[in-house]
Amino acid sequence: MTQSQPADPSPTGDEATGDEATDTAAAAADTENAETAAAAQARARALSSPIRLRIIRLCRFEARTNKELALLLGLNPGTVLHHVRTLVKTGFLAAGPERTGTQGAREVPYRSTGLAWQRPTAAVSHVLIETFLQQVRGLAPEDLHVAWLGLQLSDAHRAELEARLYALINEFRDRGPDPDGKPLSIFTAIHPDAEA
Repeated sequence: MTQSQPADPSPTGDEATGDEATDTAAAAADTENAETAAAAQARARALSSPIRLRIIRLCRFEARTNKELALLLGLNPGTVLHHVRTLVKTGFLAAGPERTGTQGAREVPYRSTGLAWQRPTAAVSHVLIETFLQQVRGLAPEDLHVAWLGLQLSDAHRAELEARLYALINEFRDRGPDPDGKPLSIFTAIHPDAEA
């Protein structure tokens, strides 16, 4: 009498054990997390330049070509193109349909995607301040409306102030641009007093 051999528990063909399936899913998740982390890092680097932040702002309501951006910023078109490509690659700008310029040259207009507004700003606070200073340089005093106020607030009241300011700004942003409106910028900064 012969004894039957136990069935071979190893997977065959496309079958996989629970452990192998878990390992495969974990490896896929690790790859996705690494790609997500790399993309987040690239986006953070893209926002580390005042020039790129100004380009995003200039393309918020109107699609603009590289040449138009270079003229508005007073920069070399090659320099601006480098920044535009970085912003497109990281999702902050989207290229519109090609068009023919006044001289018959091929032009690509770019428009802000709104992604920059959704990013945390703590890591780029100093870049935002430098961007603000670049934007207001040369403005007539009557065109710059500022307020500066010192408060003494509990953590709860500070959080309330920040939430209400953010909600108000978002409310106006969500309304969309007024057809007869003019572009404006709002810059807010809440910080502890260094002298305190």
